[in-house]
Amino acid sequence: MASKEDLQKNLNTDDDADICVTLDLDDGTQVECEILTIFDVGEQDYIALLPLDEKGEPNEEGEVFIYRYSEDSEGNPNLENIQDDEEYEAVSDRFDELLDEADYEKLADDDE
Repeated sequence: MASKEDLQKNLNTDDDADICVTLDLDDGTQVECEILTIFDVGEQDYIALLPLDEKGEPNEEGEVFIYRYSEDSEGNPNLENIQDDEEYEAVSDRFDELLDEADYEKLADDDE
């Protein structure tokens, strides 16, 4: 898996170097996801994942999975569900801000 810094930059780039992971869901199914970015809210890191369909295309609903993100002492990633509604709301708001910033930067680059 790429470093946290590389993933944080991923949201703001248009290159074709999409980084994907396979998630094992609670119901026993697996879903391939593109890593959009890793970002922080307060002292905690979070990861935003875009589920892909069978053809490797983004899901039609535009659904995004957001998890708590951490790494163990060997650098292996760990994802945790966000259980608290207030925490989830704060994280969702921050992710929306990141999307808005990325859209603004893209528009500014297009105008140049």
